[in-house]
Amino acid sequence: MEPTSTHFPGVTLLITHFNRSSSLRRLLDAFSRLQCTFEDIVVSDDGSKPEHLSVVQALAETYPLRLITTPKNKGLANNLNKGQVAVRTPYTLYVQEDFVPKAAFARHFTDALRFMQQEPDLDIVRFYAYFAYPYLRPYANGYSEMLYQPWYLDYNKIYYYSDHPHLRRSHFLDKFGRYVEGIKSDKAEYLMCVSFIKNKGRGLFLTDFRAMFDQVNPPEEPSTVSRNNWRQQSRNPFIVALRTVYRQLKYNYDLHLSGNKARIN
Repeated sequence: MEPTSTHFPGVTLLITHFNRSSSLRRLLDAFSRLQCTFEDIVVSDDGSKPEHLSVVQALAETYPLRLITTPKNKGLANNLNKGQVAVRTPYTLYVQEDFVPKAAFARHFTDALRFMQQEPDLDIVRFYAYFAYPYLRPYANGYSEMLYQPWYLDYNKIYYYSDHPHLRRSHFLDKFGRYVEGIKSDKAEYLMCVSFIKNKGRGLFLTDFRAMFDQVNPPEEPSTVSRNNWRQQSRNPFIVALRTVYRQLKYNYDLHLSGNKARIN
C-alpha cells in the first residue's frame, strides 16, 4: 500500500515552464492529491505569454511556489540555470511541467532521497526514461546503478544524465557546469551528458522507469521541443548503421579526445 501523506524537507521541487499553464496546474494538483509536499517549490518560467503567466501567478495563491521569470524566452538551458540558482535546499527534484506523478511516487522518492543522504558521492537519481540505460547493476529497492566505461559498445551509454525527472544535489551546477545557453535543448542536454561523464558523475536509475511519472502532452498543450525525426526514428538498415557508426565516433571523441577541459560552462 502506497504512503498516503509525505513531506520531504530539504527538497525543492523545481519545475521548468513555458506556455503550458494547464500542464503545470495538472502537475501541482497531482502532487496535492498524492499529499506529497516539499520544503519549497520553484517554478522557472521561460518568458511565457501573459495569459499563461497570469495562470501561474494565480496558482501561487493556492500553492507555496516561488515564480522566477524572464522578460523573453531564452531556451530550456537558461530556464534550468536560473531555476537551479534560485534553489535554497540541499536537494532538487527536477520535473518539467508536462509530467504527472503516479501513486508509487512517494515510496520510490523516499528511497531515492535516503540513498542520496547515505552516499555523498551520489549525484543524481533518475526516475523516468524512454528506454532503459544500457548498463545497469542492481542496487536496492528497485533501483540500479548506472555504469560507464569507454569500451562499452552501446552508444546510449552517453545518456548517463537526462533532463527527464530526477533528484540531484543542489550544487549540481558547481560540479558539472551550467547548461550551455543559446543552443537547442537537445544539444544542451547532450553537452551536460558529456560534462556529467567527464566530471565522474555517479547516478542511480529506477529500473521500472515508468512507475513514478507519466508524460502527458495533450493537443491543446503539445511538447515545445522539436527534433530531427529522420535521424531519431528511421528504421532503414542503412540509416541505422550510419547513425550507429557516427554516434560511436562522435561520442567517444567528445568524451575522450576533445581536450582537457572537462567542465562545459
